[in-house]
Amino acid sequence: MVENLVKWQDVREVEMLPGIYRRTLSVTDSMMICEFRINKGAVVPPHSHPHEQVGYLVTGCMEVTIDGKLFVLGPGDGYAVSGGVEHSATYPVNTILIDCFSPPREEYR
Repeated sequence: MVENLVKWQDVREVEMLPGIYRRTLSVTDSMMICEFRINKGAVVPPHSHPHEQVGYLVTGCMEVTIDGKLFVLGPGDGYAVSGGVEHSATYPVNTILIDCFSPPREEYR
């Protein structure tokens, strides 16, 4: 049984940082999935949060630093960030990625 069905076109896009747009697609009590559309040159500054985060790069390129280690990701690559671990990212080209957070981030609802 489907309790909650979300249509992409019905979800409001939010510019959360310059050039970084988020759509929160689905949320349960224990997890959340978001789509990010990111413009070339955008930057996510170093930060951490208590939520576990796993992601999948759909298109583009992501230069992500996790716990001081730099990784360059392309389409099809995935990543995981444990809660409390500092991470940041830059995007040399237009990029689309999907992130899941557990527990859900209240500020993204």
